Amino acid sequence: MVISAFKGVTHGLFPLLPAVNPVVHIGNINRPPNRISARYSQAQDYSTRVQERINGLPKLVEDIVQTSINTGPRGALRFVQGMQAVIGVGGEWLLDVSKTANTSASVPPQLQLGLLSPLYLRRLFERMGATYIKLGQFIASAPTLFPEAYVEEFQNCFDKAPAVPFSQIEAILREDLGRPLDTIYEYVDPVPIASASIAQVHAARLKASKQEVVIKVLKPGIEDILVADLNFVYIVARLLEFLNPELRRTSLVSIVQDIRESMLEEVDFRKEAINIETFRTYLETTGLTMQAKAPMVYKHCSTRRVLTMERLYGVPLTDLKSIRSLVPSPEASLITALNVWFGSLLACETFHADVHAGNLWLLRDGRIGFLDFGIVGRISPRTWTAMEIFLTSIATEEYKPMASALIEMDATEKGVDREAFARDLEKIFSTIKDLDTEVVVTTARGPNSNAASISANLVMDEKQMNALFLDVIRVSESYGLKFPREFALLMKQLLYFDRYTRLLAPNLNMLQDERIAIASNRMHVK
Repeated sequence: MVISAFKGVTHGLFPLLPAVNPVVHIGNINRPPNRISARYSQAQDYSTRVQERINGLPKLVEDIVQTSINTGPRGALRFVQGMQAVIGVGGEWLLDVSKTANTSASVPPQLQLGLLSPLYLRRLFERMGATYIKLGQFIASAPTLFPEAYVEEFQNCFDKAPAVPFSQIEAILREDLGRPLDTIYEYVDPVPIASASIAQVHAARLKASKQEVVIKVLKPGIEDILVADLNFVYIVARLLEFLNPELRRTSLVSIVQDIRESMLEEVDFRKEAINIETFRTYLETTGLTMQAKAPMVYKHCSTRRVLTMERLYGVPLTDLKSIRSLVPSPEASLITALNVWFGSLLACETFHADVHAGNLWLLRDGRIGFLDFGIVGRISPRTWTAMEIFLTSIATEEYKPMASALIEMDATEKGVDREAFARDLEKIFSTIKDLDTEVVVTTARGPNSNAASISANLVMDEKQMNALFLDVIRVSESYGLKFPREFALLMKQLLYFDRYTRLLAPNLNMLQDERIAIASNRMHVK
C-alpha cells in the first residue's frame, strides 16, 4: 500500500498533461481535422480535471485546517519525535547501504526502497511508539488491504513496552475516579501484571466486597500521541488522494478512517466495557454461563481511562499439562470454546477478534474464559452466509462452492472464472494438512521431589499461521477479488482454533464434527 501510494504521487503530479502521439502521418493531408478533434477532446479532459481539482480544494483545505485544530500543540511535539525516529532509522539504512557498497553484491531490494521498504518501515513504526505499533499490527492482520511483503514483515511488530512508574498510574486513577484510592480498593499492587504499548494492568482488591480485580489503566499521554499521529496519517492520505485521484480506487482515506476509528475505540475503555457486557448478556440469554465466562465490569470504578474487572484465574488453552489437571477431557473443553465463539458471531453485535492463547483460558472451575475485548469484529449477514459455505467447503474439500462463496464476499461483482479459481484454491488447501505444529515438551523437578513433571505447550507461529491465508488472498486478488476486513479477522481466529485443535484434540475435525455447531441453531440478523 505504501509503495504503490508513493509511486502514484509522481504520476499524480502531472496527470493533466495531454498525451503526445509519437506517430506522425504525412501521407494524408485530410487527417488534420481528426487530430484537431483529438486535441480538443484532450483539452476538454484537461479542463474537467482542473475544475475537479479546484472544486475539491476548499474541502481539502477545510479538512486539513480542522484536523490541525483538533491536533493542537501536541502535533508539534510528535513532529519532533517523528524526525528523531526518521533520523535514527535513516542512519541504520545508511549503515547497511555502506556495508553493501563495500562488497561486490548487488544492493538488495529492501535497501533500494529506503525507509519505504517493509523492513525499515517496520523499524520506523517501532521507534515511533504506540500508534505506529498498533498500525503495524493492523497491517499484519489485514492481508486483504496491504501488500504481502508488508503483511509478513509487520508480523514482527511487537506490542510490549516497559512499565511506567506506578506513581503515574496512581495519579490517573485518582484523577479519573475522583476520590481517594483507599476508599475504593483495599490494595493495588504497584507491580504490573502486564504492560503493553497503550495500557498497563495491575492486580487489586475492592474494599467493600473484597473481590479480587484487575485494573487496566491507559498510559499517561498515550491518547494525545494517538490523536496527533492518526490525524497526521489522515492528512497525508487526503493529500495523496488529492494529488493522485487514481488512489481513490484503493479507498486509501476510508482505510485510514477505519484504522483511526478502531484504534481510538481501543483506548476508550468504555467501549471495551460495553463489548464485555454484550458478551456476558449473550452467555446469559443463551444459557451458556455454566460453560463460559467473561469478567464482570465494575462500573463504579471504571472510566474512559480506567477499567476495573473481575479477576479470572486459569491457564491458556496451550498449557496442556495444566488443562489435564483441571478437566478430564481437553477435547470437550475445546469443543465448548468453539461452540461459544461460533455462537457469538451473529448472536452478538460484535465478536471477540483476538482469541490468541493469552485471551482464551480454561478457568479453574472448568469453564472457558474470554478475556480482553479491546479488539472486536462486526460481521454482516451477507459475509457470514458466504463464510458458512466457505467453511463447509473446507471440511468437505469441495472447491467449486468455496470459490462461489469467496466471489460472493466481494462487493465488486466482477466476472470470475469459477472453474479456474476453484482449481487454484484446491492447490492451496491441499497444503493445509502439511502445516507444522511444534509441540515443545519440557521436564521439571519439584524442589522437594525427585519426580519429574512433563509439560507440553504449543508454539504459535504467527508467520506460518498467516501463510495459508495469504495464499488464499493472493490467488483471490489475481482474479480481481477484494474481501471485507471482517473476513480476515474471522480467518485469523479460525487459524488460532486450528492450532488449539492440533494440541488438545488432534483427532478432531473442527469443521465436520457434529458436536460443533457452526451454522445450525443460530440467531440470524435481519
